[in-house]
Amino acid sequence: MRPVVLICLLAPLLLLGGCHTKPVRHLASDAALIKPGQSTRQDVLRYLGEPNGHRTVSPGVEEYVYYEDQQGTFGKMPMVGSWIGPEGYEMILVTLNGDIVSACEFRLFKEADQDWVDDFTWEKVK
Repeated sequence: MRPVVLICLLAPLLLLGGCHTKPVRHLASDAALIKPGQSTRQDVLRYLGEPNGHRTVSPGVEEYVYYEDQQGTFGKMPMVGSWIGPEGYEMILVTLNGDIVSACEFRLFKEADQDWVDDFTWEKVK
């Protein structure tokens, strides 16, 4: 009788653990909201939130960087996914000239993008 009671108590906890989700940013669609030449700094902060990185390129020109890890198929599984590293990441690079967006670039990077390095026959340069 005891194992049945223990299973009945633990099963809901395990099942509810799979229902927990964290907020997900969709950077590809968020990048489409930013219009170079029209969007302002306030628009960028409203649509994308605080940047993950920020740098001053020159006087009056700044870059905001937003990035998000992209989990693979097994990386999205509850409990197991945290042990598996990301397959890549996506990034938005927003360039501000004063308070107006001058450029907005979306980039997608995958771990497999660098596989060609292992397959390439490297020759020494003389």
